[in-house]
Amino acid sequence: MSQASQIQQLKPAPGLPPQSAADISDTVAIMLARLRTGREDAARDYARRLDGTDRPPEITPEALVTAQRRLPVTLVEDIAYAHANIRAFAEAQRASITEFETELRPGLFAGQTLIPLGCAGAYVPGGRYAHIASALMSLTTARAAGVENVIACTPPGAEGPHPAILHAMHVAGVDRVLAMGGVQGIAAMALGLFDLPEADILVGPGNAFVAEAKRQLFGPIGIDMVAGPTDSMILADATASAQTVALDLVSQAEHGGNSPVWLVTTHRPLAEAVLREVPRIIATLPEPNRSAAAEAWAALGEVMLAESREAMAAQADLYAPEHLHVQAADPDWWRGRLRAYGSLFLGAETTVAFGDKAAGPNHVLPTGRAARYTGGLSVHKFLKCVTWQRVEEQALPDLAGASAGIAQAEGMEGHARAAEARLPLGRARSPRAAAGA
Repeated sequence: MSQASQIQQLKPAPGLPPQSAADISDTVAIMLARLRTGREDAARDYARRLDGTDRPPEITPEALVTAQRRLPVTLVEDIAYAHANIRAFAEAQRASITEFETELRPGLFAGQTLIPLGCAGAYVPGGRYAHIASALMSLTTARAAGVENVIACTPPGAEGPHPAILHAMHVAGVDRVLAMGGVQGIAAMALGLFDLPEADILVGPGNAFVAEAKRQLFGPIGIDMVAGPTDSMILADATASAQTVALDLVSQAEHGGNSPVWLVTTHRPLAEAVLREVPRIIATLPEPNRSAAAEAWAALGEVMLAESREAMAAQADLYAPEHLHVQAADPDWWRGRLRAYGSLFLGAETTVAFGDKAAGPNHVLPTGRAARYTGGLSVHKFLKCVTWQRVEEQALPDLAGASAGIAQAEGMEGHARAAEARLPLGRARSPRAAAGA
């Protein structure tokens, strides 16, 4: 039986109207070209026109320190709690990969060295929502990796960046911050504008223009990933609560009208109850959350009925969701079976909202089925895992001979001669190498 025959669509997704990615790409290319030549003047001009501010973009160290005074004590405590979890998880990730040296054969040594990047640039969104958690996720992880310079940009807002974002940046250990959004903020970190060090890697979520700017800059500069709209899937069986499942779907749909949410279940009564509950919950949200969630659910929400838990798992692997939440019996089976997700949430006691805000694992994750081949942002993104080798004389005859033999078979005579030149004195060289010596 095919996988498709084991899945019944109870609510298909009609999709959003076609949008032109070419327009975004062209706009970003023009902006980056102007920012490369016009530098700070161009960035200030875009800030005036797009961010709506003439204020100097530099956030002073004093402003970072004093931002805490503008926050409720409970929020300061919440930020400290989340930061401690994120830092502990990132430090555990760092400890999971080590440097080593091994002797492959007598006299042939090789190993790996871990080198933190020199400068990481984090983009922290601050438009519709104040992305406090994004500041913690990106900056704390870079610090745990040992990055020397950690810089950030965030939109300026009408009266400056949200104080909670600034406080979170300070807690996470940021070195420099610019109040500058969009493409101009990304370019400022990439090009070293306003006396910033040039970023070796750009990380953090953002809108379509931010994602496209990162994509176009990638190559000489690293990026975490080319991220699209957030997406989430729930796998649920008869043990799940319809109200909990519906609330979890809505909580992710409120990210924006282009954020898909999916439910796959083996239990028809649950699916039908969720279909009734979701619109009811959406109607209780404030604006703009309500409109965003309603649009996402109408255009991109799906409810699927599966014949078995294996069919559910296969559907999850096919969709490769950014967030995958299992609300079903036997969590160990699911953890061992599932193969394609950005982050996995096991049990009804957890929720993607925990992962988005405070649990510890990073919330910068692959979207748009990219979880088929990559994980999310981690300490490892901020480390170069490089290799080295060292050869002693006893290894040379076999190593040089094998290298020269392969090189000659490939037609790369220069490589063959370079290899054979390392042969110990008294070792006969091939006629070809000797003739070229």
